[in-house]
Amino acid sequence: MGEVQFKKVSDYLWEMPPAGCMTVPGRIYASDKLMEAVRSEKSQDQVANVACLPGIIKYSLAMPDIHWGYGFPIGGVAAFDVQTGIVSPGGVGYDINCGVRLMRTNLFLKDIQGKIEDIVRHLYSVIPTGVGSSGAIEKISRAEERELVVKGARWAVERGYGKSADLKHIEDGGCISLADPSFISDQALQRGLAQVGTLGSGNHFLEIGKVTEIYRPEIADVFDLQVDQIIMMIHTGSRGFGYQICDDYVKKLLKAAGRYGINLPDRQLACAPVNSPEGQEYLATMACAANYAWVNRQVIMALAEKAFARAMNLSEPQLGLDLIYDVCHNIAKIEEHEVDGQMIKVCVHRKGATRAFPPHHPLVPADYQETGQPVLVPGDMGRSSFLCVGTDEAMKQTFGSSCHGAGRVASRTQMLKKLKGHNLIQELAERGVFVMTKTHDSLAEEMPEAYKDVAEVVDVMEKAGISKKVAKFKPLGVIKG
Repeated sequence: MGEVQFKKVSDYLWEMPPAGCMTVPGRIYASDKLMEAVRSEKSQDQVANVACLPGIIKYSLAMPDIHWGYGFPIGGVAAFDVQTGIVSPGGVGYDINCGVRLMRTNLFLKDIQGKIEDIVRHLYSVIPTGVGSSGAIEKISRAEERELVVKGARWAVERGYGKSADLKHIEDGGCISLADPSFISDQALQRGLAQVGTLGSGNHFLEIGKVTEIYRPEIADVFDLQVDQIIMMIHTGSRGFGYQICDDYVKKLLKAAGRYGINLPDRQLACAPVNSPEGQEYLATMACAANYAWVNRQVIMALAEKAFARAMNLSEPQLGLDLIYDVCHNIAKIEEHEVDGQMIKVCVHRKGATRAFPPHHPLVPADYQETGQPVLVPGDMGRSSFLCVGTDEAMKQTFGSSCHGAGRVASRTQMLKKLKGHNLIQELAERGVFVMTKTHDSLAEEMPEAYKDVAEVVDVMEKAGISKKVAKFKPLGVIKG
């Protein structure tokens, strides 16, 4: 695209005017400091490339945690008219419905002091981690897997993993109804059979933390959160099942783009019209992977509840592990949004971005109608994570979307070189975090130095009016792949 030119729209918003094949402007939410990082890498070019795709509406957007991704930047948001626009696997990502689940407990810091290492060891013993991890639950059959990807989280609840009340606090109730397993490849089905209830590798984690700060007590009260309360977060997705589905459809939709005469600025933006047979097929299989991911997090939560209670010598009711919310951040959804004064159906791609719907929106759970949808923003192992809520302004500016995390500033390869020879577990222990992990390399790749400061990312979203901070959490114990 050549050198990208930006103008500063406000203190926290930058815009690139249409150039070349772009049909809409590109917009990046960032502070001056965060924008310096964006200018130094090629994710800004990906924002421009997305603006070239057919049927895109208003803007190609990026949140302050933007960094280089496959096709779309991670942190990218784009809405496409369902009549004239496209759907792209690169706008969802390989880990379909990678997402975050936040839970509260009845415990406070004083209750677990001196016990965090034992709790983490119990969790690590029952939740498989690492590349190719499997065996969390008894292996399911192909028929059961097809049922699982249609029912979503309800499949897990029906088998004793959690309770039916959990479903009220999961985005879309833990199930996208478009799911159709008839299009899924045998290879994808095979990869998914043994991985339900597993964390995987990369930046996936299960974390025990404490509430360190409450910003909006009236909203925190709705979520039943107090300072020093113990919480749990789970970050994982659809594992090898979703990866294979994305891989299959990148190839299929690359061919489809040619058949429909779509000129791609980047082959990684393989796509097809939303209403085409190929586009509908991708959405149906993507929904299967999304449902698989919700089952995965539901099962992990149930396994973690038992392990945590056992480590504390408590009953599960005494532990009081309750789901606050589960949100996805790699997804494409058909939604209704107001555009230039008219309500229209659009296909919203959120890749490394979180839905942030406001109070009184019909898709926000009944319990949170007065607060807005929870927005869960995990940090890194040495710094904080945040609970935020969506706003009306998000609907006006970003199709109801906010950030999803800190965003990388160093590649995994760079981190491996930088931290070679370091005792990383000891370094994290000195920061007050006990970690158990499968390999030293996976820990090095995800150290805090690899990421932007999540507090600054969240502040940009708040100051831009997109989402509001409710609570801040500090990690105490982590298991990783």
